[in-house]
Amino acid sequence: MSKAFSAESGAGRYGPVAMALHWLLALMIVGSFSVGLYMVDLPFSPQRIRLFNWHKWAGVTILALSAVRLLWRLTHRPPPLPDAIECAMPRWQRFVHHRTLGLLYVLFFAVPLFGWAYSSALGFPIVWFGVLPLPDFVPVDKALAEAVLLPLHRGSAFLLATLVIVHTAGALKHHFVDRDDLLNRMWPARRTRNTS
Repeated sequence: MSKAFSAESGAGRYGPVAMALHWLLALMIVGSFSVGLYMVDLPFSPQRIRLFNWHKWAGVTILALSAVRLLWRLTHRPPPLPDAIECAMPRWQRFVHHRTLGLLYVLFFAVPLFGWAYSSALGFPIVWFGVLPLPDFVPVDKALAEAVLLPLHRGSAFLLATLVIVHTAGALKHHFVDRDDLLNRMWPARRTRNTS
């Protein structure tokens, strides 16, 4: 397939703020999920407590950045898919593309909020970066924490991880199989040397 648009021209590309928020959130989500997987099987120790705190701080930061990203998206219309790519995609791929993006935004908020609620229900308040105490919006109820909130937090986190993999696989398929430059919409442009 020929290139659908030029990465150098900037046509159809996201702006620098959208790109920065996208990649920062991506790194934080992967990092937080990895820490979460690692810490749950650790024996009780200062390291485990430290990792739990880092995980909570990352979750609150992801929540805050997600709010900023959503506000930015609502006030800055994202570039539409180039016509050549839109027409080349089967209907099911367009459906998956749009539904995946929508569900990702829901999970950006749901995963950290379930985690925050779980921590509150256990009676462990969150002090963001050890400085800013955050309110508990769920009363202490250990049965609720273990039976409801922990499964919701874990289940939504694994669903988010699955969708991130699907999203990444789709982007890589467009880049390496279709060769349609779709990935470059969210990739920082290379600076070209002025030879004049």
